Amino acid sequence: MAWLLPWLLTVMLSLVLLVCPAGAAAAEPLQQDQYLCDGDPLQAQVFAGAVDAPGIPPGAYVVLRWRGLSLQLPRTNNAGAPSYTDGRWWWQAADPAHPAFKQRRGSTLTYSCQWQSGP
Repeated sequence: MAWLLPWLLTVMLSLVLLVCPAGAAAAEPLQQDQYLCDGDPLQAQVFAGAVDAPGIPPGAYVVLRWRGLSLQLPRTNNAGAPSYTDGRWWWQAADPAHPAFKQRRGSTLTYSCQWQSGP
């Protein structure tokens, strides 16, 4: 049951971000990179979030555009390099040249990614 509250908060944040895409679109990304993931281009844009101050991660999110999908994933509170998840999709660029990109669909699918360029 300890997992229920963090999961509910993640779901609620995801819903708020989906309902308010205009605010997300108006923000300038902190970072923007291009990757090749499983042979297809992927664009990753990292945003600070409306409640962020320098050095404070809550509210941050990443927008991934890949294979016709636009995924807006909230930042996790995990220690270490920033990671982002909505419970189904997971992104982490601990190694910027080879970020981790996964999808949970019964089992976990892992996509191979390589950095292509920044802005």
